[in-house]
Amino acid sequence: MNEDQYLGNLYQRFPVTVEKALGSHLWDTDNNEYIDCMGGYGVALVGHRNERVVNAIKSQIDKVITVHSSFYNKTREEFLQTLINNAPSGLSQVHLNNSGAESIEAAIKFARKFTGKKKMVAMKGSYHGKSMGALSLTFNPKYRESFQPLVEKVSFSPYGDVNALRDAVDKDTAFVILEPIQGESGIHVPPEGFLQEVRKICDENDSLLIFDEIQSGLGRTGSMWASEHWKTVPDIMCLAKGIAGGVPMGATLVRPDILAVMKKGEHSSTFGGNPLACAAGTATLHALTQDGLIENAKSMGEKLSNGLEELKSKHAIIREVRGKGLMIGVELKFEVKDILMEGIKNGLLLLYSGRNILRFLPPLVISEDDVVKTLQILDKLLTNEENRRNA
Repeated sequence: MNEDQYLGNLYQRFPVTVEKALGSHLWDTDNNEYIDCMGGYGVALVGHRNERVVNAIKSQIDKVITVHSSFYNKTREEFLQTLINNAPSGLSQVHLNNSGAESIEAAIKFARKFTGKKKMVAMKGSYHGKSMGALSLTFNPKYRESFQPLVEKVSFSPYGDVNALRDAVDKDTAFVILEPIQGESGIHVPPEGFLQEVRKICDENDSLLIFDEIQSGLGRTGSMWASEHWKTVPDIMCLAKGIAGGVPMGATLVRPDILAVMKKGEHSSTFGGNPLACAAGTATLHALTQDGLIENAKSMGEKLSNGLEELKSKHAIIREVRGKGLMIGVELKFEVKDILMEGIKNGLLLLYSGRNILRFLPPLVISEDDVVKTLQILDKLLTNEENRRNA
């Protein structure tokens, strides 16, 4: 494919040239149709070419495309009001940026400036991005080792281990950052009570709690925020991926007293709050809250999880099914590369999470019919793999 000679070897490429998409389906240049359980790594949250998002972008293009945040803009104002109306209690101010990594970078600076502290605690298995600050909080050594030295004073605590975290956090800790449900490392759901205990540990040490809801937030798990499942509110929350229906956008939500310590010019973003992204963002939030997509994520997630558990009872090569809503991981006893490629041949786009985990992040508009077809195709793929291995 011609792209490769220009992009370099930076991405795991799949042999599909996408021509168009709608809802939870994609078509390639040969007009082959696929059920999309990859969702652009979770970006196609409200479905490809969501009607609300498309109409909002078309309308905004006829007004103005770019307005720097040194000016005011009503499209941006509407998005901010809509976002804060749906945000966790107390997170009433926002820094707008362009990606998940940028959202994390802003959170690091805000937290360190507010607390005056330098130590940072992230989780083993964490993934927060690949820019230098975000990478410093990302656990996997394969991403980190070529770029040392990274930001100093970062330690990693085992995800779900309260006692280990209590030992890692002290009065010199600026913040603890975690994904309410870990995504990149394999869809790991925290044990009951863990998030609440993390909140207590942070409060006891005057440390801030940062939730990375870039993958788990915005209805993905059947609640607007994954942290709602455990009734825990952070001091800072990072968003991106599907927040603007496919248009690049990130947002760092902050308590107002935290953002108040920042001086003019200490942090900014040229494209942050771009009117196109804001128009798309408002449409995305309306789609989530007014079109039943969060409820669909819950109900279709249950059907998909139950179906995957049935496949687990049938196929010994499935080790575990885990997740919430439409954020699901299926851990296999072998590498998933062949399953991904065979899925493409059978009209199913699947995502990986590590070498042996299938990750499901379909658009929240996915239908029951597509869930059933997904399970049928996966059943076929697993059967073929077992037969091949037993031959």
